[in-house]
Amino acid sequence: MASTGSQKRPADKATAKAAAKPAGGDGSELLDLGVLNDLLGFRLRRIQNHLARAFQDDPRHGDLKSGLFSILALIAANSGVSQARLALEAGIDKTALVALLDYLEEEGWAVRVRARDDRRKHSLHVTDKGAAALETLTTAAHDTEAKARGALTEKELAQLLAILDKLYATCFREEEL
Repeated sequence: MASTGSQKRPADKATAKAAAKPAGGDGSELLDLGVLNDLLGFRLRRIQNHLARAFQDDPRHGDLKSGLFSILALIAANSGVSQARLALEAGIDKTALVALLDYLEEEGWAVRVRARDDRRKHSLHVTDKGAAALETLTTAAHDTEAKARGALTEKELAQLLAILDKLYATCFREEEL
């Protein structure tokens, strides 16, 4: 892993405890993670929280609600996807998805098309305006991730993405289908 000038956190408890210094009030010292040290979810969420906040702070997306970029990107990559399938893949509640889709439709970025064979089902499609917005948002997302990606070699990044995909496929994907 490339050094970013900040202190690395050792992976095992004994080494982590030995390397931990008292937390300073100025935020310059690492906090002891305690029971969180062994929790994958905390480590993933901590990084996601920081990336999401940086993305939200980027003026290129205006007042975009959290999660909309991902939903728009998934619809664009899977034109015609159903709302139910999209909710499963995104890992969000179907009711929450409806509110996000309402916003995308109000902005003119996506449309819901009722299925001919089952009026309860809708297929989702990105509009031209949505595709243009997605292009801007994708650039903002890449810029937001640049520092995190820069901390890894190409090989490490490929490994990380493969591991994350493996975790998803093994732990969550099969439950959904």
